Parts: sequence; structure tokens; C-alpha cells
Amino acid sequence: MSVAPLQLYEIRAAGEAIAHEAVTTPVLSSPGVDEHAGARVVLKAECSQRSGSFKFRGAFHRLLRIDHAQRRHGVVAVSSGNHGAAVACAAEVLGMDATIHIPHDTAPAKRSLIETFGARVVTFDRAIADREAVPRAEAERTGATFVHPFEDRLVMLGQGTAALELFNQVEGLDVLFVPMSGGGLMAGCGSVAQALAPRCELVGVEPALAADTLESFRRGERVRMSPGPTIADGLALAIPGANTFALNRNLVDDVVTVSDESMVTAMRVMHHHLGLVTEPSGAVGLAALEQHPGRWTGARAGVIVSGGNIDPTH
Repeated sequence: MSVAPLQLYEIRAAGEAIAHEAVTTPVLSSPGVDEHAGARVVLKAECSQRSGSFKFRGAFHRLLRIDHAQRRHGVVAVSSGNHGAAVACAAEVLGMDATIHIPHDTAPAKRSLIETFGARVVTFDRAIADREAVPRAEAERTGATFVHPFEDRLVMLGQGTAALELFNQVEGLDVLFVPMSGGGLMAGCGSVAQALAPRCELVGVEPALAADTLESFRRGERVRMSPGPTIADGLALAIPGANTFALNRNLVDDVVTVSDESMVTAMRVMHHHLGLVTEPSGAVGLAALEQHPGRWTGARAGVIVSGGNIDPTH
């Protein structure tokens, strides 16, 4: 499958377009985090982004590009939580209606966040084979715009602005860790890194119980797998995106997996040393450093902390 590479000028244009609403998230570091990781770590705190995750960047960029006449029909999205919250937030900012389809067992905090932004919520069984069929049919019936969480080029360009900011905030990264699910964040961030820091190693991270990206990279083709019961629900996808896989196989140097236990440890380390509240999916980059001791010893490591939407009661 041939997909046109994401160009740096496109991602810069996306950054300019969303700058009036998206947060320039901080880069944080701590000697305690460095000691835990065995590396010099800088954390790009996308948990501080609007709607609680990097997803706002891509969602807002996509909705901005919808023709004004088309906006009156609203938007429809399907999500495990963060994409839905981002689309709902972006729609509220732009005065659009939004319907978000989510699994019935979505974390209460994420569902509540989506509803806070005024979106209509529709639930479905997480085990359903094609979770896009119903929301796509709704979009076709109502004239709404379906907003894909990662396969949409405009979404990928928006997600890449996280790395664009990071490379403007810090210099000399040896390695960049990016959470991988559908692959949109990596497609955007990897494209920036390849253009601005070609010597920086790009490492995708996913849960050991949802290792579809790793297996796909090993086989050289997209592989569908049934994700296990991981706490990183935001990364528990069955198969990488077609467009994102075509891009990422030319960008990513390696994909590693991490255990649920290491994610919990990484969350605790970030909270203890920096007061940073993250969700499991956002902690996988730091967890990767812990699970591979010695591999990146002393390296200057960038970590995309992708989100912080966690239920405070858990």
C-alpha cells in the first residue's frame, strides 16, 4: 500500500492552525525518574493537553478542516475513550454536534469526560467485530463527518505537532518513545523526528497483551490479533491501521512491549517525582526503559506521555 509521507511543512501548518486552542504542553524531567530509567529522560506531558490527551491535536485539526456548510451536520466518532473526548471537546469549541460511540465498559472517567463536552454517547459491545460499521452508517445517514482516530491524514498531521513542540523544546535526543495503537501518533511524531533529528532512534511501545504492531512488524504485514485484558485500554487494538502501518514501517526503528505491572510502576514513579497523573497507556514509554535495563543506559530519551484520563477512584 502506497501512502504519501507526511511532510514537515504540513505538520508545521497544522501546528499553526491549532495553536489558538491546543496547549503547548510542558517537558518535564527529574533526577528520580532518570535513576529509575537508567537514562536522561524528558517527558512530553500530553496528559496536560486539552481533553487530557494528545488526541485533541488531531481531532481539532480535522474538525477545523471541515467546510463550514458541512459543520451543521456534526461529527461522529468511535473510540475507547480519549479520541472520543478529543472529538467532543473540539466539536464544543467549534459549535458542532458530536456523537461518540464507545465500548459499554469504557472507564467511567472517560465516559464522563465525553459527556461533559456535550456529546451524545452511544455504547457497544467491545467484542464486536467491526466497531466502525454502525457509526459510519450513522454518518452516512445524517450527513455527519466520520472522524477516524488514526487513519485520517489530517488527524496524523495534528498528532505530529506533539513531536514538533518537543524538538523545539529540547535538543540532542538519542531515542524517542511513542505509544502505539492505531499508529497515528507515531506516524506524525516519527515524520517530525525523521525530518528534524534523523539520528534519533524511534521506538514504538505497546502492551505485551496487545502486541499487534510488534507482530505486524515482524511479519512485514498487518496482523489481526485479539488483545488480552490489559489495563492500557487506549492501546488495546486488534490491528494497526492500514495507512499508518504503511507510513510507520518506514519510520520506526523498533517496537517493544511492556507489562501491565511495569506501566503501574512507571505511573507511580512519574507521580512521586513530578506529581504527574498519567493513565497506563501514557506510561508505556517510561515502562519500556525500565523493562530493557542497559539498552539505553545514559541516553537522552524523549518520552511521549500520551494521556492522563484515569479514574481517580482506581
